[in-house]
Amino acid sequence: MNRKLLMGHPSGLFVLFFTEMWERFSYYGMRAILVLFLTRSILEGGWEWSREDALSLYGTYTMLVYFSPIIGGFLADRFFGYRKAVALGAFIMTLGHAAMALDTPFGLYAGIGLLVAGNGLFKPNITSIISGIYKNAQDKKDGAFTIFYMGVNAGAFLGILLCGYIGETVGWHYGFGLAGIFMFFGMLQFWFAQGIFGNLGLSPAKTKALQETDIKEEVTEEVKEEVVPAKVQRDRYIVVGILAFFTVFFWAAFEQAGGSMTIFAADYTDRVLEGNSALAFRIANTLLTVVPLAIITYVLFKLFQITFKKYALSNIFLGTSFAIIWGIVIWKLYVEFSNDVAEIPASWFSILNSFYIIAFAPLVSKIWESKFNPPASVKFGIGLVLLGLGFGVLAYGSTNIPQGAQTASVSIIWLILAYLLHTLGELSLSPVGLSYVSKLVPAAKIGLMFGLWYIAVGLGNKAAGEMGGMIDKITAAYDMTTFFLIFTIVPVTAGLIVMGLTPMMKKLMHGVR
Repeated sequence: MNRKLLMGHPSGLFVLFFTEMWERFSYYGMRAILVLFLTRSILEGGWEWSREDALSLYGTYTMLVYFSPIIGGFLADRFFGYRKAVALGAFIMTLGHAAMALDTPFGLYAGIGLLVAGNGLFKPNITSIISGIYKNAQDKKDGAFTIFYMGVNAGAFLGILLCGYIGETVGWHYGFGLAGIFMFFGMLQFWFAQGIFGNLGLSPAKTKALQETDIKEEVTEEVKEEVVPAKVQRDRYIVVGILAFFTVFFWAAFEQAGGSMTIFAADYTDRVLEGNSALAFRIANTLLTVVPLAIITYVLFKLFQITFKKYALSNIFLGTSFAIIWGIVIWKLYVEFSNDVAEIPASWFSILNSFYIIAFAPLVSKIWESKFNPPASVKFGIGLVLLGLGFGVLAYGSTNIPQGAQTASVSIIWLILAYLLHTLGELSLSPVGLSYVSKLVPAAKIGLMFGLWYIAVGLGNKAAGEMGGMIDKITAAYDMTTFFLIFTIVPVTAGLIVMGLTPMMKKLMHGVR
């Protein structure tokens, strides 16, 4: 395995960073426009579904996306190995996005099916490779997963920004197709750089063959693991179960971002700006777009310096994808500055989550590596409380919306503040959850347990779709403030409870920190 360091971490982490970045580009790019496409009128190029039906499909899709990793983790552990599973999953997802680019019901459902299947192979196994890289550096795991999570959100940022813009302004299915193009690039750059992982992530058969022929120094080191008494391991599984339980509450509220919050942005927010307001937005949006992309491009350049000589083809595919991205971004900004009035796309607000993560992830990573690093349960509690407070902001901002209203024009500031609080909550909980699963679970069960973890996330996503689909019923019977207050009270209560469990959970971890 390549041991040269980038930002204090092995360069292999950044190959995974960019692979995951393009997968998240495709996922979040499609997710950003799915509900909008389904609910818009025929004249607007949509299919004119009801909000309830669209959010139900959204919830089912996102649930299955997180259920499928249990199968993908099992297949990788038993047959494929992590590396082949990641590459095959990326290829299947590319086909899924291509199907969704067709303007037909068959293309929609076939595409969703392929995306679910491909994600099942991809999602748990790329995180399993990271776990293997840091097997002998447990203290660096929280920081590594937070950096990796920055890659996740870099992809989400670009996917929502570009697929959302093209979907809303050029055509919905062009947005779906663009997502597939970069999924394909992600697959190619991973496939041609996988040698950087040495013997890590090979199929069980190849790993066994290497051991039997004595080409095994690194492999044996990686598959060895400490023998843990049964009672201790049982207690650690209980901790994973408790964290997974509270994870459901988090995602049931957080995933309103792709559902009811997107509807709120589209139909209840004043998105048309003129004069100085339009100019200020264009300048801020340019900085918001160019600065993160420049930072990510810099990371790409540093990776090239380390890996280009040995993995030139992978680097060429990665560099080409970034050249295309820069071209689309420059064209987009040119078009926006050519118009007198600035109309903010409804999908644009979702990029705030990703932007805030890119901005704050390095800081949070350093905090988790410092003496101020709190226990897992406290991190989870902080995440849930911050999430609830974000919905409290939306509840306050909605106080002037009349009962049962289908449209309104509230200030964009409420969504901007809500996404900030949601993001800080996500950084406190999501990457930390992945890290603790990898610490508490035996290496031989990592793929399977990541799959089980994603089932909890999937349950939260389905609950998000079903609860978000009640927006019309709740606002008709009560008001929009009541709708958002539900998502305020539940996460805050859950957060306080999980923080109260800290002494018990520390005992059950048996020394894992």
